[in-house]
Amino acid sequence: MPLVTTEKMFKQAYDGGFAVGAFNVNNMELMQGIIGACQEENAPVILQISRGARQYANIKYLKALIDTALAETDLPIAMHLDHGDTFDICKQCVDDGFTSVMIDKSHAPFAENASVTKQVVDYAHQNGVVVEAEIGQLGGIEEDVVGVSADDVMKHVTDPTEAVEFVKQTGCDSLAVACGTSHGAYKFKTEPTLAFNVIEEIGNRLPGFPLVMHGSSSVPKEFIDLINKYGGNMPNSMGVPEDAVGKAAKMAVCKINIDTDLRLALTAKIRQVFAENPGEFDPRKYLGPGREAIKQMVKRKLHILGCAGKADICR
Repeated sequence: MPLVTTEKMFKQAYDGGFAVGAFNVNNMELMQGIIGACQEENAPVILQISRGARQYANIKYLKALIDTALAETDLPIAMHLDHGDTFDICKQCVDDGFTSVMIDKSHAPFAENASVTKQVVDYAHQNGVVVEAEIGQLGGIEEDVVGVSADDVMKHVTDPTEAVEFVKQTGCDSLAVACGTSHGAYKFKTEPTLAFNVIEEIGNRLPGFPLVMHGSSSVPKEFIDLINKYGGNMPNSMGVPEDAVGKAAKMAVCKINIDTDLRLALTAKIRQVFAENPGEFDPRKYLGPGREAIKQMVKRKLHILGCAGKADICR
């Protein structure tokens, strides 16, 4: 089936109390792992492409991989721009066939954020594309997206009143909110407590409106241990507890972004192969196990988010 927007996905997710997984793709193994998991679990999926992915892989190659996934499956798949920071980037992605774009001016003052977002919304909607925006600031670092420090995350959660006004002014289709999550593998110094009250209040004041949670990788200890066992150096890595992610998915959060956990799964397996078979030089022999680890990680996430088995209602 052709690419879809997130509109129907989010309607079903909101009404059904689950969230759709949004996974970042950079290469073939990530794509195959993600799609393989979603096929086996019959889950809808949002494939996210960041600026770093476009620079690394070339959008033409990534689009060809997505076209292959569309030809090989009947899954509902949305192609989403992650963290677009200018109108021009968003416009280019709309023109390139993305079905969803994110404009992220969350570090700008409210008025500038709203103005640029409205400009993107107007252009995207003319072309049948939906828009995700962001208000509030996350912590951590993801590619060139630099957030606030871990100690200040809870000081920059989204203000519900501003969120309501922002949606009213911009007409965006979904809103990424800051609720205490953070990008990257080194999110927190101690286990975090998410601001569920913020999610709940925004949900109550914007009934039926889909919220998005970024920085939601859980940084599983077993993969950190595997990386460190085989020569890595990732002390003090900590993510968002999976039970907290699952709780948010049952609220107004309809899209949950996961990237770091896929990187960890891939890296852990590659390190393991190199350590156990130091003479191995065939990329298929280490990328293959990495791809399988990605698939198993995604399957795990689909169940946490509650979207496993939900592909049929999202078509």
